[in-house]
Amino acid sequence: MHNRRTFIRDTALLTGGFGMSALPLELTAASRKKVAPSDRVNVGLIGLRNQGFNNVRAFLKCSDVNLIALCDVDETQLTRRKEDLKKAGVDVPHLYKDYRKMLELKDLDAVIVATPDHWHCLQLTDALSAGKHVHVEKPVANSIAEAKAMVRAVEKSGKVVQVNQWQRSQQHFKEAIDYVKSGKLGRIVTTKTWMYRGTDPLPVVPDGQVPAGVDYNMWLGPAARRPFNANRFHYEFRWFWDYAGGLMCDWGVHLMDIMLWGMEAGEPKSVSASGGKRIFADDARETPTYLHVVYDYGHFTNTWEHYMGVSGSQYGRGHGIAFIGTNGTLVVSRNNWEVIPDGSKNAIKIEPVALREKVDVGLDLHARNFVDVIKNGNLSELACPIQAGALVAMHAHMGNISYRVGDKINWDAAKGTFDNKTANALIKPVYHNGFVFPS
Repeated sequence: MHNRRTFIRDTALLTGGFGMSALPLELTAASRKKVAPSDRVNVGLIGLRNQGFNNVRAFLKCSDVNLIALCDVDETQLTRRKEDLKKAGVDVPHLYKDYRKMLELKDLDAVIVATPDHWHCLQLTDALSAGKHVHVEKPVANSIAEAKAMVRAVEKSGKVVQVNQWQRSQQHFKEAIDYVKSGKLGRIVTTKTWMYRGTDPLPVVPDGQVPAGVDYNMWLGPAARRPFNANRFHYEFRWFWDYAGGLMCDWGVHLMDIMLWGMEAGEPKSVSASGGKRIFADDARETPTYLHVVYDYGHFTNTWEHYMGVSGSQYGRGHGIAFIGTNGTLVVSRNNWEVIPDGSKNAIKIEPVALREKVDVGLDLHARNFVDVIKNGNLSELACPIQAGALVAMHAHMGNISYRVGDKINWDAAKGTFDNKTANALIKPVYHNGFVFPS
């Protein structure tokens, strides 16, 4: 049975082993070379749990990165992570609970934003206003309007902004995309993206007291004020619309990003979604455990499908991207890629490409790419610029919006609106608690 334990094991394999014990910090610190202060990039991290600390592991492998600040609304995390780093020989001098104070550091060059999705837009735009470079987690934003605002802010700033869609830095994904663009598959008529995640239900729990040392008001930020509930905090926040967009915005942005990269596609003409809580119908999540979305671009379509609670597969893979052409199909996942020739008599014969396995760690390469571009100033070398991150974030939110309104929606890219008033109301979030949407 594909339970939570097997999911955690499988996910560790899929992500290249980025679990908390994947790489001892002592090993990371010991392997760092001495670099002159003038050649270092001073970095601060906002959001210390899970992916935030995985990002730090990757950045500390860059000997020219100097980690000088940590920020989290949870004092327990601040204390724990500072001690973890100190044991590894990395002494971080500055600790903050309010990221805005951290941005006042004059010698801070860049920030890593690894907070819940609803914070990404404000933290990125504030960091740019403070003159910092930014490495921001995916999805870049929790709404279509925020994604567009972030693109405008980045383009105006001239700063280096890398979106942490790190699959773009992996060699086997690059090889697969080169093959897609070679034309050997013939005319690509459709693409598929999918994720089947084995997991357990999230039990409903009552509201409770805010944990000691947590600045809950700061955690909420621009989101609606609600009583504290453990299901909405830390990792599980991603299943609630106030803060994130479910599995679509978690895995969907990674996988559809590769599809958009290969197809060189822009915004879709229409989006049609269906789904619901077909598994774990009574659990605490707001976002759907099953979702099927069709994106129509006019000359091809893409489908996204996810299931939570089942270990299904397509092309023998629990997650992946398939480019289906008139001559054959290319399938790629975080583990490998291959080409399956079309057997019909009308297809132009192509040679099969046997499994090409993953050979590197994408997150490490992505961090290195960000630092290199900060130093050389060549924005064209960024593995995943803000425009790519915003485009796929918009796709994810469009799929969710179609699901939430219960109807197919047509998109007018020139106007930036749908043909549905209810859908249009979900384009831009309402900010709360005194926070203001970036102008």
